[in-house]
Amino acid sequence: MSHGQKQWLEIGMLLVQDPKLLLLDEPVIGMTDEETERTAELFLSLEGKHSLVVVEHDMHFIGQLTEGRRTVTVLHEGRVLAEGPLAQVQANEQVIEVYPGR
Repeated sequence: MSHGQKQWLEIGMLLVQDPKLLLLDEPVIGMTDEETERTAELFLSLEGKHSLVVVEHDMHFIGQLTEGRRTVTVLHEGRVLAEGPLAQVQANEQVIEVYPGR
């Protein structure tokens, strides 16, 4: 099994338990672009059935999930640094300074 397939298996094992809330820590790390896209599609298909909290550094993946409709929260040293739509968070000077660097 590929790494992405193993991740999907783990996610599937969680979903069969029908949780109300899924906490996912970097679910697409190590996945190919195609696997990442399919994972975003899977997560979007869960809307209305489950709530998701995703911790992730891949902003392209987060963009696929948020589609401008969801709140993105950036934490730094255990505190909220920025919160809002993805485009707003990505344009935030503090976020740019702390994460991508200059």
